[in-house]
Amino acid sequence: MNVREKAELFKALHQRQQAFILPNPWDAGSAKMLTALGFEALATTSAGYAFSSGKGTAIGEISREEALDHAAGILAATSLPVSADFENGYGHKPEDVAETVRRAAEIGLAGCTIEDTTGDPNNPIYDRGQAIERIAAAAEVVAGLDRPFMLTARAENYLFGRPDFADTLARLQGYEAVGADVLYAPALPDLETIATVCREVSKPVNIVAGIGLPGITVAELEKVGVRRISVGSAFARLAFGAMVNAAREIRETGSFAPFQSAATFASLEKLIRSASPSL
Repeated sequence: MNVREKAELFKALHQRQQAFILPNPWDAGSAKMLTALGFEALATTSAGYAFSSGKGTAIGEISREEALDHAAGILAATSLPVSADFENGYGHKPEDVAETVRRAAEIGLAGCTIEDTTGDPNNPIYDRGQAIERIAAAAEVVAGLDRPFMLTARAENYLFGRPDFADTLARLQGYEAVGADVLYAPALPDLETIATVCREVSKPVNIVAGIGLPGITVAELEKVGVRRISVGSAFARLAFGAMVNAAREIRETGSFAPFQSAATFASLEKLIRSASPSL
């Protein structure tokens, strides 16, 4: 598929009634494996990439250029459409966010996600008006493209100790009004709250698995109206967690038993070789 075909496919995935899972690889190898496992699109994870790069997850630890280079590497590793996690757009001003989205489209991404987080621990969320202006600037860039580009706007209240549902919903509705294509509020507390969001907006809603919501299934999310389910950094944390737990057991007990659950060389090579971007 060429860039336009991938963009059209990614848009179409959001328009069907069936929810789709959007897994988040953190490097080329995980991107190829997830492609081979049959997923329909991929998205980057800023946290997963940060962990694999030996960095923290605070806003600003990864630059715009580094994030774009990372996204380009994921694009090169897969034949699927790719969306990118671009944190707060790498700047406070609306024009900073617009530039990030313009660059994202230039490298061939099918979409990207922009948060309303400031990076300031004393004031972690942009004022609602400023947050909406930032998404409006991004949407203006998207409107000028010659192909679809799924702009996802994130309301981060619940991740930063601000469980204000009224404000979260107002932010999502504001982002929708200025042109966001997908709406996303990580860490919503329960299925009923998610259902309310889906009823109160008309654009597709993304929900992240792996942050809260224990026991919730794809079928349950789909039933209340969710159209896209990402996993954020959960796959990366699962992989790193398995390594850390095994290393601790080996160091503390002297037993190499944890290696019994490791994937085989053959199984991993088969996944990687069957996921050639030329397919």
